[in-house]
This record gives sequence, C-alpha cells and structure tokens, in this order.
Amino acid sequence: MFVSKTGGLRAGIYVLAVASLGACTSTPEPVVGPTVTAPRADYGQAAYSDDVADVYALRPADVVSVNIFREPDFSLESVRIGVDGNISIPMVGTIPAAGMTTGELEQDLQRRLASAGLRNPMVSVNIDEYASHLVTVDGAVVDPGVFAFQPGARLSSAIALANGASRVAKTEQVAVFREEPTGLTVAKFDLQQINQGTMLDPVLEPGDRVYVGTDGLSQAVQDSLQALPIFGIFANLAR
Repeated sequence: MFVSKTGGLRAGIYVLAVASLGACTSTPEPVVGPTVTAPRADYGQAAYSDDVADVYALRPADVVSVNIFREPDFSLESVRIGVDGNISIPMVGTIPAAGMTTGELEQDLQRRLASAGLRNPMVSVNIDEYASHLVTVDGAVVDPGVFAFQPGARLSSAIALANGASRVAKTEQVAVFREEPTGLTVAKFDLQQINQGTMLDPVLEPGDRVYVGTDGLSQAVQDSLQALPIFGIFANLAR
C-alpha cells in the first residue's frame, strides 16, 4: 500500500500531538518507604512543616458553642470569634478567645463566671466551624476557588479540593504564598515529587494561596486540538 509523504507527515504530527497530551498526565512511580519530611531551603520551604499540631488554638472567624451546665440563658449555641479575637458572653461581657485552646477558654470562662457570682460554673466549649481555615487554589487546576479545609490538611489536599491539576499543569512549579510576620513569602513545590513521597507535603496554614503553573507547550497543543477537528487539522496540513 502506498503512503504519501504528506500523509506520513500528517500522521506523524498527529501522533506527536497525542503523545504530548499523554505526557501531561503521566505520573512517576511512588518511592516505597518513609516520605521526605524535611523542607528544602533552595525552594524557599524553610518555614514550612510536616508537623500537625497536637492542640488547636482558636482563631478569628472560628465559630464555637459555649454550654454552661444548668444555665441555658447564659449558654450560646454558636458564636463567631471576631476579627479582634474576642467573643461576647452573658454575665462576663467581651473576652479574648483567639490563641486559646477550647480547654483554656473553658477554664477562663469558669473563673470569670464564678467571679460574676455564678456558683460552681461548669463550662464546655466546642468548635462548630473552622471558618478561619480557607485556602485559595488558582492556576492550572480543574476548579480554582477558595476552599475551607480542616486543620492538619496538606498542600496535596488543597489541590485535590480544586479537583486536581489540569492536563496543562506544570506540576513541578507549584507556588505557595503565605503571610509571615515579615511579610508575604512564596515557596515552590513539585507536586510529582510530593506524590512520589520524595518532597515535603506541607501542612496548610489559614490564608495560604496555592498557584499551579501552566505548561505553555501543552496548552498550545491542547488549544489546537480543541479548536479544530482532527480531520480539519489534517486538511490544513495537506495544503
């Protein structure tokens, strides 16, 4: 059977285009054994950690419920911690809450209520909503947006909340922007290395912004295939 040079060229370009798209979705084999937990200073990761806090300190915007045993009039089903870190409780007024654990806040409230005249107050504080825990995920992900996350969630979880990296993602260029006391900082991570277990998968902090880079070549190939039917591409190549 005769195959023209033009036809061979068309088929070759088609194969290369499909192969390029396929390469975007390939992932390396995971490395079996303990994962890497040390940050890389050359990637700006020095302030990032693998450790999950043993206790949780309340933050502004978190929502808590305050139950005072046998005192329903003084109990609160839900109260949001203000931007100033305070909450308002009947009998005691406005008090600081941010920075405390629930146990510390319980003890503080019991002391204040006793001083206000309540006999043997018994207080329980529960966290209803970790509303302070928001992460922005942008760039080459399927569904960019702002997402709520649980304390202890990691960078890989943030990308999963956005339904994963897109087919045109440059996964070795994942930037995490974080507000530090010294100002806004950025660190770089490689998602493929994280998935292999060969790079730190850092614990998120409230307010983090994750940006997944885009592979320009893959974007160009995908745009070409989406803009024209395959046979249309062949027809144009034949001209």
